[in-house]
Amino acid sequence: MAKITASVYTSHVPAIGAALDLKKDHEPYWQPLFKGYEKSKQWMKDNKPDVIFLVFNDHATAFDLSMIPTFAIGCADSYTPADEGYGARPVPVVKGHADLACHIAQSVIQQDFDLTIINHMDVDHGLTVPLSLMCGDVTEWPCAVIPFAVNVVQYPVPSGQRCFNLGKAIRKAIESYDGLNADGKPLNVQIWGTGGMSHQLQGARAGLINLDWDKQFIERMVNDPADLATMPHMDYVREAGSEGIELVMWLIARGAMADVAGGAKPSEVHRFHHVPASNTSVGHLILENN
Repeated sequence: MAKITASVYTSHVPAIGAALDLKKDHEPYWQPLFKGYEKSKQWMKDNKPDVIFLVFNDHATAFDLSMIPTFAIGCADSYTPADEGYGARPVPVVKGHADLACHIAQSVIQQDFDLTIINHMDVDHGLTVPLSLMCGDVTEWPCAVIPFAVNVVQYPVPSGQRCFNLGKAIRKAIESYDGLNADGKPLNVQIWGTGGMSHQLQGARAGLINLDWDKQFIERMVNDPADLATMPHMDYVREAGSEGIELVMWLIARGAMADVAGGAKPSEVHRFHHVPASNTSVGHLILENN
């Protein structure tokens, strides 16, 4: 059966992608941020999965206010980088894993979570920036990716508890998949939660960053995710800004880890914070299942 071996958590700030694409990553402003991902890129090379289940939010690219699914799973064979108004990022086309994605959709829907099935979708910086941070400048992404889009743009948005429970359902779905990789072995799957950390893009509190709260969030993410999942929306908005609500997507990835289902506590591989990247607090974490 397929197995989730690790979870990755990272911000997906669009300016990070622009800095990479314009070769500004060695400039003084950006260098400290990218240095924090050097260990992660090496870990990724050493622990390359067959599939990444990547939880992100669309930024009015695949969806707009005429239709916004709460949860949407990509079941296509490939996904083109989106033109977000300034041209598509010069990164590879994302290869999907339609068979596993369809299996997850079947299993999760039968566990009473309503998913929207997406058979065609362009993917924006919410998905491509995490891939760039973890994989570097490549001509081809190292593995297949299943995009999983969550509505954290238009209220009402799903609760942290709902996302955490969804992660549990996704773990069951993946572990019940009996397809094999090219070597004839069970699939090695990583689950990534992206977005955040604290930031607000508009209004009187535009530019808000709360680094202390962000650090506490990651600490709770590692050591007490079930309690963290109970945190109400207003705490995210008050403490982390209006766009800080993206952090509920991290709880999907955390809910899929083995310890939540009674297994061993995961090993922490890497933790990193940086302020600011554009007007956002950047957070990053890698956990491995034991």
